[in-house]
Amino acid sequence: MGFFNRLKEGLSKTRKSFVEKVEQIVVGRKSIDEDLYEELEEALIQADVGVTTAIDLVERVREGVRFRKIKDASKLKDIFQEELERVIGNQTAPVNINPDGLTVILVVGVNGVGKTTTIGKLAHYYKNQGKKVMLAAGDTFRAAAIDQIEIWSNRVGVELIKHSEGADPGAVAYDAVQAAKSRKSDILLIDTAGRLHTKSNLMEELKKIHRIVNREIPDAPHETLLVLDATTGQNAISQAKIFGEAVNVTGIALTKLDGTAKGGVVVAIKNSLRIPVKFIGVGEGMDDLQPFAPQQFVAALYGLEEEE
Repeated sequence: MGFFNRLKEGLSKTRKSFVEKVEQIVVGRKSIDEDLYEELEEALIQADVGVTTAIDLVERVREGVRFRKIKDASKLKDIFQEELERVIGNQTAPVNINPDGLTVILVVGVNGVGKTTTIGKLAHYYKNQGKKVMLAAGDTFRAAAIDQIEIWSNRVGVELIKHSEGADPGAVAYDAVQAAKSRKSDILLIDTAGRLHTKSNLMEELKKIHRIVNREIPDAPHETLLVLDATTGQNAISQAKIFGEAVNVTGIALTKLDGTAKGGVVVAIKNSLRIPVKFIGVGEGMDDLQPFAPQQFVAALYGLEEEE
């Protein structure tokens, strides 16, 4: 099964709670009235699109109905899909790759979002592209975090730079950058601590790693990827805002889309954050993390066939 079909299958819970719910609201209605708009708003909020985004989206639908002078409620379904596509957009956001040598990707996020697994899958993705990849075990605080990333480095077949548990993460980042430069690596993926996003000392630690990497390589890190868990819905948005204040988050990797009916959070991220979604994950397999393609996502959400 190709990634598109896995994505379509993975989004089935969201399809039921989101797309099919919208269809149920509009089909069979005789007229377009205020009750319909309220029900639509409610369905969007329940699908974790978020209050602000739900209001924005319904307002856009309302304007579309007015502009086209539509009276048939079933036609509202098409306007909704168009407005949804407009929010999600059609531009892919590629990862910032350093054209002059080593690309450093800092990976941040709270514990439990699948950060280390995402790093392993990213290593696999880039290795498949023929890149020489190195990992850095920068999450030195969490028990077993180093072991976990070591398992992934062995599984993918890439080198890992690690210190002992409790070591200074900044020192790990420094050593990893030196090793990656001397061994002419193409991609260095640095894991970071992910204790509660409300702890300010964690944010200071991330800023420090950022400074160390930037001191050793101008313009690095070239990408700061925030891993978010789709199953947490709106909580993912608040995490993004807090991390974004501490470090310059340049992209989002959204994991566990297959395990939730809250896939509407993609719409909320696109509408309320100015951070592009760069990768999405829909399963446990090595190839189940792929670059986010907006049009492919909407087609999969609606259960359509992939466009050629």
